[in-house]
Amino acid sequence: MGLLSRLTGAKPTKAPTDDVLLIHGMLLMAGADGAMEASEMSTVQAFIDVLPEFKGKDIDALINEGRKIIARSGGLKESVRALGDLSTPLLKKKLYTLAVDLAMSSGDIDEKEDQLLETYQRLLGIDDDFAQRCIEVMAAKYQQ
Repeated sequence: MGLLSRLTGAKPTKAPTDDVLLIHGMLLMAGADGAMEASEMSTVQAFIDVLPEFKGKDIDALINEGRKIIARSGGLKESVRALGDLSTPLLKKKLYTLAVDLAMSSGDIDEKEDQLLETYQRLLGIDDDFAQRCIEVMAAKYQQ
């Protein structure tokens, strides 16, 4: 415990867990264009229902932990930096893939979604080849 913590009685902030970071990253992408459309929220819910990271978890509690990330980061846009703290390269690839899926679930990717995907790619250390493959697969998924 550091001097400031001892004097103020404050406990060090606990780092967010992977499940919190995943749900936070999905919700950031779902709202990137300024609105969370029904198709995007349905996609987030579908991911929550099937991904092993969320099995048996209190989703409302995870979302509340995500709100704490926003508060500690100084705002919604700044909170995206926390996603780089995902614990493994596989989880980082998973979040990037989920983000691409969410961006494409509402139709065309707008400029804000595209910028956020670029930010995710950089923060998560996703190489261009993997990013391109994700986009191609999701484009095939949502093609009409």
